Amino acid sequence: MSYQVLARKWRPRKFAELVGQEHVVRALTNALDSGRMHHAYLFTGTRGVGKTTIARIFAKSLNCERGESADPCGECAVCTAVDAGRFVDLLEIDAASNTGVDDVREVIENAQYAPARGRFKVYLVDEVHMLSKPAFNALLKTLEEPPPHVKFLLATTDPQKLPVTVLSRCLKFNLKRLLPEQIAGQMRHILGAENIPYEDGAIGELARGADGSLRDGLSLLDQAIAYGGGTLRADDVRAMLGSVARGQVLGLLDALAAGDGAQLLAECERIASFSPDFGGVLDDLAATLHRLQLIQLVTGYRHEGGEADGDDALGTLAERMAPEDVQLYYQIATTGRRDLAMAPDARIGFEMAMLRMLAFRPGEAGAPTPAERAPRPVPAPRPAPAAPVALVTPRNESPAVRAAPSHAPPAQPAPTPAAPAPAAAAPSVQAPVPADARGLPHWESLIERAGLRGGMGQLAQNAALRERDGNTLVLVVQSMYMGLAVEPMVSQMADRIGDVLGERIKLRFVVDGQGAAQTPAARAATVREAAQSAAEQAIEDDPLVQSLKREFGARVVPQSIKPFES
Repeated sequence: MSYQVLARKWRPRKFAELVGQEHVVRALTNALDSGRMHHAYLFTGTRGVGKTTIARIFAKSLNCERGESADPCGECAVCTAVDAGRFVDLLEIDAASNTGVDDVREVIENAQYAPARGRFKVYLVDEVHMLSKPAFNALLKTLEEPPPHVKFLLATTDPQKLPVTVLSRCLKFNLKRLLPEQIAGQMRHILGAENIPYEDGAIGELARGADGSLRDGLSLLDQAIAYGGGTLRADDVRAMLGSVARGQVLGLLDALAAGDGAQLLAECERIASFSPDFGGVLDDLAATLHRLQLIQLVTGYRHEGGEADGDDALGTLAERMAPEDVQLYYQIATTGRRDLAMAPDARIGFEMAMLRMLAFRPGEAGAPTPAERAPRPVPAPRPAPAAPVALVTPRNESPAVRAAPSHAPPAQPAPTPAAPAPAAAAPSVQAPVPADARGLPHWESLIERAGLRGGMGQLAQNAALRERDGNTLVLVVQSMYMGLAVEPMVSQMADRIGDVLGERIKLRFVVDGQGAAQTPAARAATVREAAQSAAEQAIEDDPLVQSLKREFGARVVPQSIKPFES
């Protein structure tokens, strides 16, 4: 018997065998069990997620000889004929090949005849979005009011191209992309049934390479089994897919965390020796940075997927790298992935993306950047140009004197007085923060000195310093802004204010129930309102404006007046 590929051999024949798509299975199962079946269904989703498979199982459930059921027997003549693809009342139409109105008219003419063997005549139209506009128009009436023995099952990967008149006549089910864990679980089940040895790392690589499509994953599995000679090994799968091991991606991040350009280039060289798909390497790097950021910002996070390898190494990197650095590296990785097609060479584009991460790596205050640490060639000293000899004839000198030879030695140029040595720059001493009438630090000065911007700045501008309790500053804020007082933003504000005051500070926010606190934002609003009122009054009092109002009936639009900002 000829070999049958895994994607066909292990195609589900019952709803219970489907991987994922529980929301679709539940709706169809309930409809079959209750007898409330629509006459037209539309299944949408990417390739290889089960659109045609679900349609065939549904057709089998409708026509099973043991009765309509969500669990067809799989043994009767109808079920075996559907599985073999030779059931006469299941008409599968490829809309990509039969796009014209004549093809649709043939379907409409045959739909009026009763089914030959089953209870229903089922039309399964695949890639229905490929039909022409006249074909859709010809199908509309039959799709809206088909004969009672006809069911339409439509499948498409691009529902946006379907006319709304077709969408409104169908029950629409959006099939989801499968998770790598779901694909990996099905692969393990198949390999166990086929008695094929495998490594878990190989399964993970194939599941990620499937990109949400189980059919693509099983095709890759067939290819990997042939590549490995009947055994599934992780190194063989990576070589086949052009991917790299997780440890090599961690090596790149380790070099970035150390700021070591030589180590980073060596890691790039080692990855290039495997001839990988550099776009896939950048994808793996972005995915690893995503996990790294989750470890940094989500307390107690642990990877729950099929692969938790590298969590210890990621935990170490999370302590060495700042969260903002991880965000920057992620953005550069995704941008580099997009720009890879425009690079002169894929490897050049990959290395430039990695070097961009190193070059734009934020340094600590006062620390030299990688570009500044790089040695620069010292230019050779230039020889000093010879001083030109000026022949100057004194005005009162006689010709005889000019003709007389001079035996006196040439006059030496007057020595240039040495420039005074620059005085040593005095160390900058930050002035203390002024205090208000209560002896507390002036809050607006603290905000300015600490450089609070963004969300921290908005919270600080709408808060007022009530009191100081030891090393804790108690701030009152209106209830509408209390939602901003969350971690880790409050801790960052406290650190910045503590740096200005030269001590460790804590912040405690309380709600201003009476709304009487004078916050910087409230004072600024009062100043703006006063300036606006003064500007409007100045315009009203202007003699020219008054003359225009008297003679021409002019009218001043207050909203158009803006106070002058000095």
